[in-house]
Amino acid sequence: MSETGTRTTDPGRRRPARERLLAAAARRFYADGVTATGIDTITTEAGVAKMSLYNNFSSKSDLVRAYLDARHEEWIALYTSRLEQAQNPRDGVLAAFDAYADHAAFAYERGFRGCGLLNAAAELPAGDEGRSVVRRHKEQVERLIAGHLEELLPERPDDVRTMAEHLSFLLEGAMARAGLEGDGSRLRHARAMAAALLDRL
Repeated sequence: MSETGTRTTDPGRRRPARERLLAAAARRFYADGVTATGIDTITTEAGVAKMSLYNNFSSKSDLVRAYLDARHEEWIALYTSRLEQAQNPRDGVLAAFDAYADHAAFAYERGFRGCGLLNAAAELPAGDEGRSVVRRHKEQVERLIAGHLEELLPERPDDVRTMAEHLSFLLEGAMARAGLEGDGSRLRHARAMAAALLDRL
């Protein structure tokens, strides 16, 4: 129903079932956790039959991996958008911090709970492919940072590796604390720290 009381068609119901299932899974996995979220909850929220889920995903594990892939792509899009505003390699490094802060600023149903990828990985058993998805994401973030540092320090490859690891640890630590505290202020502080470190290079 619209605010005027006139019945309107929900545009979300016109989306393909796979897209609706992924959107529902993203909301529930982030808000409630992977383990606590059952297939029935996801299909009900998506407004599709259970068979539709299995027509699109071979299992819940397959859906979890698709969620993690989508979360990674979402972050890459935020980073790319920030990078388009970068004027130099220093700004490129800080774009990674800004992208995490942008993620933290989303209007989550039950508030910001930190990195959705790490939250999911913490629930998955050792050796699960989902954990590999998360690891690859974190490694890519560090490589992106290193790429910008290579432009700043072209003759200092050892320093690039050390600084990229240092900054990725700063970013991840800030994300963990921000998730525990439920807001993005730690990410803003980490960005300021990173900027100060870069200014001393």
